[in-house]
Amino acid sequence: MVNERFVFDFQTAQRILFGSGSAERLGALASELGRRALWISISPRRFHQTLEQSLSDAAISFRRVIFQGEPILSRILELVEQVKEERPEVIVATGGGSVIDCAKAVAALAVNPGDPLDYLEVVGNGKPLSVNPLPVIAVPTTAGTGSEVTRNAVISLPEYKVKVSLRSPKMLPFIALIDPSLTLDLPPAVTASTGMDALTQVIEPYVSNRANAFTDIFCEGGIRKIARSLRTAFYEGHNLLAREEMAFGSLMGGLALANAGLGAVHGFAAPLGGMFEAPHGAICARLLPVVCRVNLQALQERNPNHPALGRFQTLAGWLVGHPEADVWQGVEWLEELCKDLGIPPLRDYGVQKRDFASIIEGAKRASSMKANPIELTDDELFQILEKAY
Repeated sequence: MVNERFVFDFQTAQRILFGSGSAERLGALASELGRRALWISISPRRFHQTLEQSLSDAAISFRRVIFQGEPILSRILELVEQVKEERPEVIVATGGGSVIDCAKAVAALAVNPGDPLDYLEVVGNGKPLSVNPLPVIAVPTTAGTGSEVTRNAVISLPEYKVKVSLRSPKMLPFIALIDPSLTLDLPPAVTASTGMDALTQVIEPYVSNRANAFTDIFCEGGIRKIARSLRTAFYEGHNLLAREEMAFGSLMGGLALANAGLGAVHGFAAPLGGMFEAPHGAICARLLPVVCRVNLQALQERNPNHPALGRFQTLAGWLVGHPEADVWQGVEWLEELCKDLGIPPLRDYGVQKRDFASIIEGAKRASSMKANPIELTDDELFQILEKAY
């Protein structure tokens, strides 16, 4: 009998460069791909001068576009038209997950024909990309999403009140350039929400029904590092070692989720992020301990021999720092972490109990929900929202 955990198909960025100070190599790396770049970026921060100098030294002509907020389809399509007109050879993205996802979507939609909606999941046809996107150099400036090594872009469609994915192995960035020193000036609240997103993205793939022996390696490394460094990064923002471990953990999460899926936390995050103006990381942070608790109750009640229960026990040992920790101590550790980081409840973002039914229906359609270790009932999904409210 084949052990399914030892069967996998692993895909990631063509090249990953990691290390403090590595962003100085941006220009040299871009020059290997072309001489004209579109640079999609967050608002200028202290490190932008270094990146500009690096591009200039490499004789890269570029135009920088400041991108703020969620990657809304209409804004992405505006950039697609600019790409078609200006014909850059490479796209550089510096920012969090929203910026990197925007860049990946622009790189794909600028060269693939037809209606962009044809390629989107849930609201579209999920049509496969026929043309390789423009090469993307992804330079994350938060330790959160792992988008620099994932094959999808999460896109917001306000008219549908949902976030959906544009997904293809072709969308993996050409180069992931991870410089932890770029995160040293992140404020505590952003450190907390993005850091909890990173933690979610190493926990969910580990207990996922698609977990495999290869992604387990990334999950363990990411969980251990984030568990010991997130509080330090939150309270001591300029602690470089903590920032390096958080950036590494985030990278591990991107590698894991792209190849083993996620779970109910991200299943809920899709409709919640589309319906309310709430940071993705903050949603994940609030939901993570609650989803773990409800998943454990469901597994113990309906499938007490499920292998995920053993994984939750191992997870608890990594979080608590003691291999004999039981599953509930792991959940309690996550709950205490959320308190320490000041993670707000869902109602602080305008969620009302009357919204629960539509949120649940949206969550059940989300692709992430399919990888949850056990199929949750409507009552259990309601419990999650009630406890996170």
